[in-house]
Amino acid sequence: MTPEFPRPERVDTIGPREREIAVEANADERERLARRFGLLSLDRLEAAFRVRREQAGIKVSGRVLADLVQPCSASGEPVPAHIDEAVDLLFVDPGSAATDEVELTADALDTIEIENGVVDLGEAAAETVALALDPFPRAPNAAEVLRNAGVLSEEEAGPMSGLAAALKDKLGGR
Repeated sequence: MTPEFPRPERVDTIGPREREIAVEANADERERLARRFGLLSLDRLEAAFRVRREQAGIKVSGRVLADLVQPCSASGEPVPAHIDEAVDLLFVDPGSAATDEVELTADALDTIEIENGVVDLGEAAAETVALALDPFPRAPNAAEVLRNAGVLSEEEAGPMSGLAAALKDKLGGR
């Protein structure tokens, strides 16, 4: 698969001194990413990264900013969102990433294998946005739309809802 927003940095050009790299998706790239992620629109995607070589691999940290519109999970109406996410990644040589289960510490970095001698900062930014998306975006009228479709609210569908309805019927039936 060809990435929609490629911003490759050759590993052999990255040294131990930290270097700042900014990336920004153009209109065509944003449109293709919007399709990939099921968005109504992706109006902005930019990232500012600090990149340097460490003994363990290529460390990438920074921020990803995005403005987008998702469809409401109940009505399909537009739900605008702003994403501002911190990024801490470690790109490692293929085969060097641990495949066994490990316990992560608070300072553990997400690990990604280096592919073809490059780290793709555009794809790193795109995946950061994908992970930050609200899985169930709701428009202001979502509860009403769901109620009209016969979907029970959490309170109505809770574990005690049947008991509460039966008790209400019993007390009201006297």
